[in-house]
Amino acid sequence: MKTSRICLNLVLIGCLLPVVAVPVSGKGMSKIEKLGKAIFSDRNLSLHRNQSCKSCHAPKAGWSGPDSDINAKGAVFEGSVEGLFGNRKPPSAAYATQSPIFHGAEEAGETLFIGGNFWDGRATGERLGNPAADQALGPFLNPVEQALPDAACVVKRVCTAKYAKRFKKVWGKQVCNIDFPENIDEICADPQGIVELDEENRRKVDAAYDRVGLSIAAFEASSKVNAFSSKFDYYLAGRAELSPLEKQGLELFMGKGKCANCHVLDGPRPLFTDFTYDNLGVPRNPENPWYRMTDFNPDGFDWIDVGLGGFLASRDDYSWFARENFGKQKVPTLRNVDKRPYPGFVKAYTHNGYFKSLKSLVHFYNTRDIKPRCDDPFTKESDALAMGCWPAPEVPENVNTTELGDLGLTEQEEDAIVSFLKTLSDGYKTRRRKHH
Repeated sequence: MKTSRICLNLVLIGCLLPVVAVPVSGKGMSKIEKLGKAIFSDRNLSLHRNQSCKSCHAPKAGWSGPDSDINAKGAVFEGSVEGLFGNRKPPSAAYATQSPIFHGAEEAGETLFIGGNFWDGRATGERLGNPAADQALGPFLNPVEQALPDAACVVKRVCTAKYAKRFKKVWGKQVCNIDFPENIDEICADPQGIVELDEENRRKVDAAYDRVGLSIAAFEASSKVNAFSSKFDYYLAGRAELSPLEKQGLELFMGKGKCANCHVLDGPRPLFTDFTYDNLGVPRNPENPWYRMTDFNPDGFDWIDVGLGGFLASRDDYSWFARENFGKQKVPTLRNVDKRPYPGFVKAYTHNGYFKSLKSLVHFYNTRDIKPRCDDPFTKESDALAMGCWPAPEVPENVNTTELGDLGLTEQEEDAIVSFLKTLSDGYKTRRRKHH
């Protein structure tokens, strides 16, 4: 069990904290933030010039998956190559830059892993000193995401983009002084393409590529992405009131519901995550397209997402911690957890998108260990709710049984927690007082 780090006095004694006004457009952004935004939105930085970072991390959907139909099913988004999908739903890019560099920490005789990005923590921040920057470089070269075959392809396209002058102004004119092969455009249109460079030009490409990641991370760290402009922020600043149901939800969130044990309320601008990893006992999502992608997933429907444990197993320095971390996924921020472009838009929750509503997710936290097991481990969420059962956990080892599973919440209390969670969406508009 992780030690709770809750700032109990934050709201329960009426402590009011300032909310800083933030820009809602590119105005007021720094040069590097504007550059990062341009790169983040550039669909040309993919094999078929059809996918950008924004394609899976859209502001209108809380910087996560913007397609309601996809979220309602497998929740995993198609890459640049038609028919190819990853294995997890896109996490929110908002507030991701707040995550520290991945590390282990001793707590109550247990080694907890903290920080990093991606659901399994593999974007550690060890390379660039910034997990968000490390993460930003991953999808460009992932064959089931943006699918470019070489970092040189990314750099070449950035250096010839409409914003190339901005890239050079931020990082120096020499950043694009690279001798690329004459046929590099042809090479980069081939997912198996090989860009041959001498040692000096490869070094230049690597340096420029790192700057692409750092630029994106600068944008993701901006007030455009980390707005802190939710109703809850205004409540903390004394500029908005929570409804009685929202206040009850907050109290349950911090108490009986045990939510704040991991989604902590620390500091004047709580991030609603402690950046650790946990196995919640989430079932498999039977509609995950990864099960059918046997060219990349030879295990087919026998594939198990071991999360953090799988990443630790790949590291000589952490491999002996792998088994005790199988099934653990990163604790996400709850900011923007309900943000959506329109009321009927479906959002998907947890690493594999099994849950399709906050209500069902909170209900799972509350009843996971008291409802009977569904006979089929691949039972969909809607069917499980109709039958009154929950499927078996995808990874039965290391399931957290001390902070969820049998919370004893009433249905009304579940609704109250959901009501509070809805106050965490950025872009809240306060009512202006009329002047007479």
